[in-house]
Amino acid sequence: MGMNDTPSANRVHIGFFGRRNAGKSSIVNAVTDQDLALVSETKGTTTDPVYKAMELLPMGPVVIIDTPGYDDVGKLGELRVKKTKQVLNRTDIAVLVTDAAEPAGECEKELVSLFRQKDIPYLVVRNKCDLSSGPVRAAPDEIRTSAADKTGIRELKERLARMVPVQDPRLRIVGDLIHPGDFVVLVVPIDKAAPKGRLILPQQQTIRDILEADAAAVVVKEYELRLTLERLGRKPALVITDSQVFAKVSADTPPGVPLTSFSILMARYKGFLATAVRGIAAAEKLRDGDTVLIAEGCTHHRQCDDIGSVKIPRWLKNYTGREIRIETSSGTEFPDDLSPYSLIIHCGGCMLTQREMRYRMKCAQDQGIPFTNYGVLIAYMQGILKRCLGIFPGLLAELEEG
Repeated sequence: MGMNDTPSANRVHIGFFGRRNAGKSSIVNAVTDQDLALVSETKGTTTDPVYKAMELLPMGPVVIIDTPGYDDVGKLGELRVKKTKQVLNRTDIAVLVTDAAEPAGECEKELVSLFRQKDIPYLVVRNKCDLSSGPVRAAPDEIRTSAADKTGIRELKERLARMVPVQDPRLRIVGDLIHPGDFVVLVVPIDKAAPKGRLILPQQQTIRDILEADAAAVVVKEYELRLTLERLGRKPALVITDSQVFAKVSADTPPGVPLTSFSILMARYKGFLATAVRGIAAAEKLRDGDTVLIAEGCTHHRQCDDIGSVKIPRWLKNYTGREIRIETSSGTEFPDDLSPYSLIIHCGGCMLTQREMRYRMKCAQDQGIPFTNYGVLIAYMQGILKRCLGIFPGLLAELEEG
């Protein structure tokens, strides 16, 4: 793979923040050795962040995000905070650029409190130190630079490289829930939307994870499950089903056998299962005239056999008995303003990266909008969510309390 082939999702996202005159763009240019941020004649620079994928040594592939001045007077305070939070939801490391000659003000304090609120590692850059007569020593989370004569730029890059978050190796789809030698039964209806001869992505990934755990995967269609369980002659460690056949599979799986769904496992893998479980209570509070957003990660073909555009709206209306307005978004579209919605129901996100799923979840949290996903909602409406969360006792306890 060439250096330009790394997908954006797998690149470390470094965001540069600060007030307008702190020399933020000059620092970005010095770090990247190119005039990435000198775009002052381009329309919209002042209001929109600039994203640029590049190779940055000693770090490797990154996305540099240059953001508009945080003190930009042309924008309303609330909107400014909202836009900055949206950028932060995509940021792995934040750099706060300040003017070394000026004391930190409200603007800097507000940014630091946003970094902390979002739990993002950050570094403060005291720029223009060539012009400042202040102390030469910087605090531990600070670095003194001069974009003009490149002082401190190399050290800044090295500090950033040390801050790169490491992917949690314990992150598994199912491997941490089973033991070597276990049997796991996967129930896969042959989906009309999946290309002939292929399984859909979450199913492939789950099978791979089971094999890596030195366990055995037995794959069956929903109508073969009962007979297969009898023939196996021993209890499987887990049955994992496609959400669309939840009710039948739950009926055919003996009470003592743990049961869950691909969708619930994928939500955990992408880091938003707890949010999805907490968001489910909103389904009980829907009223006539409320609007629900159904967000799908796929675009080109209806991966989910119209589950998002046809089945969930129908099931939701039947379950709640309410006149609910449904809006849908697909692929990379996801509304900035979520305030019109009483609930967001997202697909499993198998075609989206973990960062994009986290971004959408955090945007909903920032705006106080309940967020759940297909699998959790379907299990809930069919009365089997508690059973499907049995393998996650902490979440189950939270659901029962709620």
